[in-house]
Amino acid sequence: MTAAGDSEPASEELLARVLQSLEDDKAEEVVQIDLRGRSDMADYMVICSGRSSRQVAAIAEKLADRLKQDFGLLCKMEGKETGDWVLIDSGDVIVHVFRPEVREFYQLEKMWLPSGQAASKA
Repeated sequence: MTAAGDSEPASEELLARVLQSLEDDKAEEVVQIDLRGRSDMADYMVICSGRSSRQVAAIAEKLADRLKQDFGLLCKMEGKETGDWVLIDSGDVIVHVFRPEVREFYQLEKMWLPSGQAASKA
């Protein structure tokens, strides 16, 4: 899914780096959802919160920078200007960074988790 072709990182390796970056930047309530076999758009979805619009934008920017530095990935990013909900598309891992009230409103976890299954906290 990247221009890197054969040097593309394994989705598990990419997921591990995403989770480490979010932890480093103090993202809150980090949830990972395994999409393998359920969606062609990505292998994993990660949802997390930042305490403010500024932190949400900073978490997203630093994540994109780290993925570019570590893997040569150029991530697509939407929503950084407002900082309410930023979507980072790194190919095999889709990351949503929300302000808590925006996350509560959209409830993406409920949409993507199979009924009765709890999200795996990272």
